[in-house]
Amino acid sequence: MIARGLAVALGAAAAAVALSWLVYGPPAAGHTAAVLVPVGLLAVLLTDQLVRRRARLGSLRRQLEAIAAVVVAQFVVAVALYVWLMSVSAHDAFFTVLLVLYAGLTGAWAGMGIAGAILRDVDVVRDGLAAVGDGARDVAFATTGDDELRELAAAAAAMERKLDAEERARRELVAAISHDLRTPITSLQLLADAVGDDVVDAATREEYLGRLRVHVRQLGALIDDLFELSRLEAGELRWRMERVELDPLVAEAVDALRADAAAGGVRLSAQTDGRATAAQANPEQLQRVLFNLLRNAIRHTPPDGAVTVRTAAADPGHVEIEVADTGEGIPAADRDRVFRPFVQGTDPARRHGGSGLGLAISRAIVEAHGGAIWLADADRGTRVRFRLPAAV
Repeated sequence: MIARGLAVALGAAAAAVALSWLVYGPPAAGHTAAVLVPVGLLAVLLTDQLVRRRARLGSLRRQLEAIAAVVVAQFVVAVALYVWLMSVSAHDAFFTVLLVLYAGLTGAWAGMGIAGAILRDVDVVRDGLAAVGDGARDVAFATTGDDELRELAAAAAAMERKLDAEERARRELVAAISHDLRTPITSLQLLADAVGDDVVDAATREEYLGRLRVHVRQLGALIDDLFELSRLEAGELRWRMERVELDPLVAEAVDALRADAAAGGVRLSAQTDGRATAAQANPEQLQRVLFNLLRNAIRHTPPDGAVTVRTAAADPGHVEIEVADTGEGIPAADRDRVFRPFVQGTDPARRHGGSGLGLAISRAIVEAHGGAIWLADADRGTRVRFRLPAAV
């Protein structure tokens, strides 16, 4: 740092000397050099020492006071050299020093006023972050300036809101997992007690054992889904990406689930915008997202309703897939929550054997591909749309 400072100081002094030479001639240039070079060297050396001993200075207030001291030292040395070189009279030297001291005093007062306001904003951010660290929420980061500290305060407030949202989501997730585990575990306990106490006949025992196996499979599927979701959100899963033609993939998914749709009296179809669309994706994971969305749509569509899958090229760099149904739709209050785990804890769909993690896993898979998934506006029913990078 000292080398750069010396280069700046000497370069500025050389420019001032050259300007003095052009305006007033060689004697003025010599005097200018004799004043500016020592002042510049002094400022660079003092600043280097301040930087080296910054930790010893402690608070920002002391650091600002040290900077003010460097400025004052420059003034004093410059005035002393000026008086000595220019052979200034005692009268002129007195008033020169008086003016410099007055300017320094008022400048220091102005600087400390601004520094005080800045430091108060620093205190606001520091105290607010300390409160957040202690568990407080809804902390007000009320800074007074319109500067970088306000941006820092806004970033701290955004962090606090994000932490609050994550904590609420974590509490909701724990409550939802507890709810989903309690029901099968209670059933397992009752069935196991009945079988173990020999209070049922052989045929009923076999029936109970069959139910036990079903509950165990449900618990296993729930645990597997939770484990996979945690790995997806942590970015621990990586897949081989390749060019995937969307129309054949969608047609395969529609054909695979057409019987399920027909059993519920739902019409299932696929549409395309007529342009070839291909995504850069993992075909197995993309198929899984389609299955999750289609099963969910079929489940929530009444008889004589329809589920439609559409593919389109969104822009030169992305493709989109949409799964639309003619069901009752999603309430406005739940639209921002549907892709979280277990948000439909009281939904009847949860009683159809699903773990309640399908949409959350779909979101994690899409985001792992570098895409996005959301609910599009719909006059009727629900439209889930997701975007993926187009194949290169």
